Amino acid sequence: MKRREFIKKSAFSAFAVSTFGFVRFNGKNYIGDCATTSDILGPFYRPDSPVRNNLIIAGESGKAVELSGTVRHQDCITPYKNAKVELWHCDNNGIYDNSSDDFRYRGTTFTNDHGEYSFTTVLPVPYDVGNGMIRPAHFHMMITTEDYQPLVTQLYFTGDKYIESDTWAANATGRVLDIEELSDGTARVYFPVNMAKTLSAEPASIDKLIGEYIHETNPGSSMVFFKNENKLWVKNEVFGTRYEYKGNNTFTYPGTPEGHYRNLYFELLPSGSVKCTLTFTDAETNEQQQIFIKSS
Repeated sequence: MKRREFIKKSAFSAFAVSTFGFVRFNGKNYIGDCATTSDILGPFYRPDSPVRNNLIIAGESGKAVELSGTVRHQDCITPYKNAKVELWHCDNNGIYDNSSDDFRYRGTTFTNDHGEYSFTTVLPVPYDVGNGMIRPAHFHMMITTEDYQPLVTQLYFTGDKYIESDTWAANATGRVLDIEELSDGTARVYFPVNMAKTLSAEPASIDKLIGEYIHETNPGSSMVFFKNENKLWVKNEVFGTRYEYKGNNTFTYPGTPEGHYRNLYFELLPSGSVKCTLTFTDAETNEQQQIFIKSS
């Protein structure tokens, strides 16, 4: 089956709204091009964290911090009311709570009428991920609204010695934040968010792609795709990693380092099964490719 027939039969439909749709001249300069940059989701995202903005755990060490900010529309001015803001981070030992019912250091809140959000928690710490790599201290955030692409991002902190050697943090434009020390011994971090619109795939099209795919030459290897909040996800040990639709039956993993990519290209085969071609760059930026097949 030809690619154009697959596009038609699988009902892929995308819309694009220019990120410059609200840019205007204020008499001195152009304003409006201010979308907050994204980052990798990371392997430790868990959905359905409790609705709460106080994540302090009694008896646990760590420096208390207030993380706050304002979520705005794409015009960079208008506050976004009732945006869903999820926060998660490691504890003072560099450990994430990936399984307990307590959802330690994980919480969800919603912006008020002025677009404001706030969390009280402790500052995360750097941690060793193996192979001599230490990730700088960071918060994970996901902001979800009805009007814009969900924003997944990470926040880092000024003065962290591990930022320069971290592939993702080194490119964190506007997301290396100052920590304000307060007189009571706590701290404050401010992070404003500006949303933006990007390509989206029809939920019905994603439905056709979900399921288990087996590696073409290694049957012991597989990928499981599922849909969450009308986005395509790949299952992992904790929950999953989210891919964004970029057009032409292709999804991409957001937040990869500069010069790297990780793309999924889907084709409907004459047999009725679906072929997924995973194309990615390795550490040396060499292109690699693997093929996975979903049974009909």
